[in-house]
Amino acid sequence: MRIIVGITGGSGSIYALALLKMLREMEIEAHLVVSDMGVNVTEHECGVSLQELKEYCDVFHDNHNLGAAIASGSYLSDGMAVVPCSMKTLSAIANGFSDSLLTRAADVCIKEQRRLVMVVRETPYNPIHLENMLRLARMGVVILPASPAFYNHPQDISDLVSFMVGKILDQLKIENQTYRRWNGEEI
Repeated sequence: MRIIVGITGGSGSIYALALLKMLREMEIEAHLVVSDMGVNVTEHECGVSLQELKEYCDVFHDNHNLGAAIASGSYLSDGMAVVPCSMKTLSAIANGFSDSLLTRAADVCIKEQRRLVMVVRETPYNPIHLENMLRLARMGVVILPASPAFYNHPQDISDLVSFMVGKILDQLKIENQTYRRWNGEEI
């Protein structure tokens, strides 16, 4: 399998790092593209530099290189996760504004009808955010808010992160045991 991971400037880079680690563990080829703000936020929130970030993927693509393989529909992938997805990036993708490699790769997933999972990170949502999410959902894009569950009684942040990574993998149709699934317990 080949999965594209896009990291933008929304808060939540911890999810992207955990996803990349899980893809590596599962021996799934990971292509990474990071916006300029994604680099800044990842360093601020996780203490991980761009150079270190590159070590988490199989192929790193410069966000300014619109000639990269992932910018073309003829380059096959099994899907893409934008995690975290800022509202700026959401808006660009929803409106076909492919001015970077990240937004172009997402556009390719839409036009080629490949899985595209957008882990949106903002709260609260304003009507523009909601309309952009609805527009993308109607195109088949998965809108996956960064909202971990608590039914599994998480003990620490890593349990919350694992839940979100598992949900991303589920939406990319990748079997995983990353989190404890609900099994019909009586409440």
